[in-house]
Amino acid sequence: MKNYIVGLGEILFDVLPEGKKLGGAPANFAYHATQFGLNGCAVSAIGEDKWGEEILEQLADKKMKVHLEKTQYPTGRVMVELDSAGVPTYDIKEGVAYDNIPWTPAIEEIAKNTKAVCFGSLAQRSPVSRATIRKFLETMPQKDTLRIFDINLRQEFYSKEVIQESMRHCNILKINDEELVTISRMFGYPGIDLENKCWIMLAKYNLQMLILTCGVNGSYVFTPGVVSFQETPKVEVADTVGAGDSFTSAFCSAILKGKSVPEAHKLAVSVSAFVCTQKGAMPTLPDELKDI
Repeated sequence: MKNYIVGLGEILFDVLPEGKKLGGAPANFAYHATQFGLNGCAVSAIGEDKWGEEILEQLADKKMKVHLEKTQYPTGRVMVELDSAGVPTYDIKEGVAYDNIPWTPAIEEIAKNTKAVCFGSLAQRSPVSRATIRKFLETMPQKDTLRIFDINLRQEFYSKEVIQESMRHCNILKINDEELVTISRMFGYPGIDLENKCWIMLAKYNLQMLILTCGVNGSYVFTPGVVSFQETPKVEVADTVGAGDSFTSAFCSAILKGKSVPEAHKLAVSVSAFVCTQKGAMPTLPDELKDI
C-alpha cells in the first residue's frame, strides 16, 4: 500500500464519566482521514491485555487500518473529567505501551510509503517512542509530504528539547492559543500579540503552514505572507474531546485532495464543530462533511 496518512504516537482509552472511549490524538487523526476516503493508519503500541484487545476490536469495527506493536507494558489510558462546559482535564497514566513503540521493519516500511504524518509531544515523553517517531520522520519521503506537529501539550509531559526537535522535523505546526503562550515563554519569543509570535515561528522553522486555534475566538492558518481566519461556529457542546484532532485531519485531508488553504480551513472548522456535538473523539461524520 502507498500514500499512508499516519497518526503516529499514543493510542489509548479516554475513561470518561459515562465510560471509556477510544482515543489518543494520532489515532483520532488517522480515523478521520479514513472517513475522508484516504489511507489512514494509526501507528502505536498496545499491551498484551484486555484493554489492548478491546482497542483492536473497536478499530476493526471502524474499518480502520492500524499497526499496533504488542509490548509488555499496559495499554494506555487517560482518566478524563469534564467541567460544566464539556472541557476536559486529563490524568494521563505513565509507563504504558505507547511510551514504548519499538522501531521495527514493519513500521519502517509504513514510513517509506507515508504521504502525511501527524505526531505530538505526549508519546515523545519517553526515549523509546521519541526515537521511533524521529526515525519515522527521517525515513518517510521528504518531498511533497506533510509532517504535522500537533503539539498537544499535556500536564508536564514535554520539554524544550523535544518541542524544538519536533519543530525542526515538521513542515506544519498546529498549536492552540494557550500552548502558544507556554511556548513563547519557553523560547522567549518577542511580540505582544499571538499573530506576531506565529509569524516569528513560521519563519524561524521554515514552515509551510502554522495552524492556530483559539477556541470560541476562531482559528487561523498562517502561510508565508497570507493568513486565513475562520470564526468558530456556535454549537451545543457534548464534549470537546478529539475536536482538535478532527480539525487537523480534515484540514490535512482537504489539502491532500487539492483544496486551497481557505477551503481546507473552512471544512476543518465545520468538522471540529460537529465533533464537539458528539460524545467521544471518534464519531461518524455526516456524509455532507465527508464529501470533499
